[in-house]
Amino acid sequence: MDDVVEKVLHASGFGSLNPVQQSALDSGLLRGRSLVVAAPTASGKTLVAEMAALDTIMRRGKKVVYIVPLKALASEKYEDFREKYEKFGLRVALSIGDLDSTDPWLANYDLIIATSEKMDSLLRHGIVWAHEIGLVVADEIHLLNDPGRGPTLDIVLTKLRQTSNPCILGLSATISNYKELAEWLDAGVIKSDYRPVKLYRGLHFDGDVSFVPERKLELRSNNPLEELVSDTLEKDKQALVFVSTRKSTEVVAENLGKATENMLDAERLKRLSGLSEEVLHVVGHPTRQCEQLAKCVKKGSAFHHAGLAAKQRKLIEDSFRQGLIKVVTATPTLAFGLNLPAYRVIVRDLKRFASFGMEYIPVLEIQQMQGRAGRPRYDDEGEAILLAKSKSEAKYAWDRYINGDSEKITSKLGVEPVLRTHVLALIASGVTPTRKELLDFFSKTFYAFHYKEMSELDAILGRVIAMLRDFGFISVNGEVSEARDSENSGFQPASSMIEHDFGELRATKIGKRISELYLDPLTANELIKGLQEAKKKNCLETFNLLHMVSNTVEMRPPVSLRKRDHELINETMNRHGNRLLGRIPNEWDIEYDDFIRSVKTAIVFDAWAMEMGEDRILEEFGVTPGELRARLSNLDWLLYSSGEIALLLGFMDMLGQIRKTRIRTKYGIREELLPLVKLKGIGRIRARMLWNAGFRKIADLRKASLQRVEKIVGKKIAESIKQQL
Repeated sequence: MDDVVEKVLHASGFGSLNPVQQSALDSGLLRGRSLVVAAPTASGKTLVAEMAALDTIMRRGKKVVYIVPLKALASEKYEDFREKYEKFGLRVALSIGDLDSTDPWLANYDLIIATSEKMDSLLRHGIVWAHEIGLVVADEIHLLNDPGRGPTLDIVLTKLRQTSNPCILGLSATISNYKELAEWLDAGVIKSDYRPVKLYRGLHFDGDVSFVPERKLELRSNNPLEELVSDTLEKDKQALVFVSTRKSTEVVAENLGKATENMLDAERLKRLSGLSEEVLHVVGHPTRQCEQLAKCVKKGSAFHHAGLAAKQRKLIEDSFRQGLIKVVTATPTLAFGLNLPAYRVIVRDLKRFASFGMEYIPVLEIQQMQGRAGRPRYDDEGEAILLAKSKSEAKYAWDRYINGDSEKITSKLGVEPVLRTHVLALIASGVTPTRKELLDFFSKTFYAFHYKEMSELDAILGRVIAMLRDFGFISVNGEVSEARDSENSGFQPASSMIEHDFGELRATKIGKRISELYLDPLTANELIKGLQEAKKKNCLETFNLLHMVSNTVEMRPPVSLRKRDHELINETMNRHGNRLLGRIPNEWDIEYDDFIRSVKTAIVFDAWAMEMGEDRILEEFGVTPGELRARLSNLDWLLYSSGEIALLLGFMDMLGQIRKTRIRTKYGIREELLPLVKLKGIGRIRARMLWNAGFRKIADLRKASLQRVEKIVGKKIAESIKQQL
């Protein structure tokens, strides 16, 4: 047996290859051939990637980049690969954070796991080791189809093929046009229906569950969901339930908890009680949502959605993998990527709300949910059951979800908002110094390969180039537009600029920095105008700064509005309106709704910076801890970028206010606590405790005895403070 294959099998605890893995070897996996592997979930695709990675690193002396769609999935892969392969001398790295860094330490690592956004950022910063990449693994490559993540993946793969020409290994469970994708990548194809755990895909309607392959299951009650979950528990198995909304996950998990609690022994209930307490106190001030989740967990049931704090989601995922939690009710996002299988998957909602009402969920997504059914090494089979609500829905589901093929994946690259940031990045990197070379680059993308038509894309590129020139982010034949100095320096390109070939394209100093900051050029332009206006008015304050960044593309969609919010927003506008930065739209303008919601977003951030707890923020504004944390992460990046832009503009007097606001919103503290949070281990709660005890400055802590500090923050933290001082 090949040495690399033997190492991978041994590290993974397998004795032999399965059919998918053997097909990959037979197709040239270890001979430097690019491949697209389209096979079901749990068919061993990751092991294929691991064999190719070891071969690339140990035999060819090249680096491997493993691209995943989610940070959580990246962390999962990192822990797994590090445990398995560091003993063979492989250096494994995780790079998912700061988008304004080259992470120079990565040059010393062999296997680098990153999201597509992080990899794009690294390439924008001109990483010196790009030419050393010998293999790129694109996990969940079908997400080229995703409007949010897909365009960046398309660009990253095209850039890497052009700069370092690595082998590409695309992995997916759900591609119908896999041959087209392989042709684009100049890759071989592995298509297999092999699955180590047999999957029964079923549909429930009117009391019966019909399956493919054929088997029958009759339900006796008029509540199929609860009966299916109870039946799962009686088999001492676990269930995943997918519903369409966050609120539904909470209601369903609570209802299912009544069924799970009666089927758990005393030892499990005791462990769940401890987990419940841990889940409850993840955030500083437990919210109603935290209390509801803790109550469900105590009964062996849980809900999972983006509104939860990251640590709560991880606790649920880990406890489900360990078999402690028996049922998880989730929104469909859980189905993508994370290794969280169950014996039975139940999809309650086949429709969800879209722009124009309720629409059926795409086959691609349903297949991802179905693929979670059946746990390798635990189950011989798995069941994925769809619940139809009407006869017509049952017919649609049977034809499309059970017997139909998934939709073709297509690139979502060819729209102006997506192209703005990527065009600037390409010009800034020097990859495409002319309009012709820019068009030539895009002709190599999956978008161009699929649509075979570049005229529409060429027209969009013309408009984008004109916009970037008017913003002052690029020069054309050495000339920069004068539009920056005008009062209305937004995107108003002259038609003549769109018509002709632009000649030489170069990023200006500020344009290059905007690209490195990973900002949408539209956002960057608004931030520049906002800071210039603040300079003229001499009025950069916490609230108008928070609103300036809340009213950007990157912060959309803004937080949702409730009827009771309008009075608060009116009061805020009366108090701060004349000092807000940028144009305030009229009520009849199309952008007015987004503007009002951005004001509410700024109010939420301001409340957090005034030390309002997560519980009250949920109560007052309807913003969950998970949503708050995600938005605060975005806010931190936008405030950092605002500081970098102020630096470029020479507005040195603004840097203090921007940095102060950034620290306050990072920790959720009033201004008086700024000195105290500089200490490691001191956050908003401990800082306030110290302040209330009379410690206003670092000097106060330096003078105090260890015993006095210990009474306030505990022995371990007190010792840490004294060591730091």
